Amino acid sequence: MRRSLKFLLTKPVLFIVNRFSSAPKRENVFASLTKLYNESLDQPDKKSGSMFSFDPREQSIIIFSDHHKGARDGSDDFRFAEKNYLAALDYYNEQNFFYVNLGDGEELWENTIFSVLKHNKEVFAKEKLFADRDAYCKIIGNHDLFWKNDPFTAQLYIKKMYGRELKMFEGIVLRVQLPTKYVDVFCTHGHQGDVQSDGNAFSKWFVSYIWGPLQSFLEININSTSANDNLKSLHNKMMYDWVYEKPYCILITGHTHQPVFKSLTHLERLYLALEDAKEKNDAAAIDKIEAEIPRRRREYDFVNNSFRNMNPSYFNSGCCCFDDGTITGIELDKGFIRLIKWSYKDGVPERIVAEETSLYELLPFMA
Repeated sequence: MRRSLKFLLTKPVLFIVNRFSSAPKRENVFASLTKLYNESLDQPDKKSGSMFSFDPREQSIIIFSDHHKGARDGSDDFRFAEKNYLAALDYYNEQNFFYVNLGDGEELWENTIFSVLKHNKEVFAKEKLFADRDAYCKIIGNHDLFWKNDPFTAQLYIKKMYGRELKMFEGIVLRVQLPTKYVDVFCTHGHQGDVQSDGNAFSKWFVSYIWGPLQSFLEININSTSANDNLKSLHNKMMYDWVYEKPYCILITGHTHQPVFKSLTHLERLYLALEDAKEKNDAAAIDKIEAEIPRRRREYDFVNNSFRNMNPSYFNSGCCCFDDGTITGIELDKGFIRLIKWSYKDGVPERIVAEETSLYELLPFMA
């Protein structure tokens, strides 16, 4: 019976989702981000948000997002990535990193909190090690709005997960003090301003009682913006456009599942590398890059027309639930910002630095 219903319903459901899926509007995104950023400038003891002093030379931070930890069934996006994630947590805990969980840590659209707790005990135990040394910050996304909707009940489950209550945030600001000015590293999930994902009453009802159970029943692996390549690019562009107007701010988000480093996707960086290789007449590099570009274009085809002149102030952590088990994240460490990934090599998790640049050389105005 279930197999027959899956056969009959999956295609029309996917069509409807793609037709009416998350559609961020620029004015909503800008208004929501600005409001949250201003609220996040309050001190940590205030309810609305938090600002923390951050010394990139002395402090190390790892940012992961979009795990979508589920029930280890067919619709659990995280199940293939769990081994990589556990290895990464071991590494960063041993290196005394502070961990910023940038939202959608738990997939609570299609699972109950009880199911997520049951099937992720080892994962929560590893995350608890960061909480035990006051090195863990949990930010709320759209797939885990549960934590925001009922704060009192939420803390009961947080205590089961981490052995203590935790203050949870919608955004934080890491303020880097320079000799004559400061730069803010604004970290938030990135769903702000998206009418389907930003927590309005109708979307919460629809997700909780219709879409979540239907997705779980059909075992559909799809996450709104993250599953629609055009919307990924549109949403990332809006994030970039917003932070472009903030001259002393770097924005780090998740939500789209599409890694971005210095405001560029991997495809855009390939085009820049191709231009550089052609200028140098590097035939080997040209052949290698031209062979990779078609594969990347199959994943996402959008290229920002201004990619050659982007202000390098927007970053996206990607996700912890790629189909092959790869996870991506952002490191802030020893004065550098890095896009890293953990992938399986012969079945063993391996840390790979995909991109790296000095925080102090990142933007001209930071000098």
